[in-house]
Amino acid sequence: MNDIVTADYVPSEDEPFMNERQKSYFRQKLITWKNDILREARETLEILQQENANHPDLADRASSETDRAIELRARDRQRKLISKIDSALQRIDEGTYGYCEETGPIATLSIEAQERHERREKVYRDD
Repeated sequence: MNDIVTADYVPSEDEPFMNERQKSYFRQKLITWKNDILREARETLEILQQENANHPDLADRASSETDRAIELRARDRQRKLISKIDSALQRIDEGTYGYCEETGPIATLSIEAQERHERREKVYRDD
């Protein structure tokens, strides 16, 4: 299925929504994103294991521990993101990817487009 997507392909409004080519495109993007996150997590783990810093200076040790905590929090957020990516991949397989989980295929605007629409409506309405 991945062979129907070329490197320069970009989904367009001129083709049927969530056709096989688009599904393949998004599947590929999600898998690449997940693999990048997993690679970064492995690199972080290796760095943290190598660092095993025994800083004699209290300030250096505190700074190192703070950096470590920040890095681990970032990795935890990415771990949660992997779960969302896996869920998106499952929705691609089920044929529901690309549709709102609450309204299904009847949503006419993305959240960003709806917010813009409402702001314009607020600015131009006659009270």
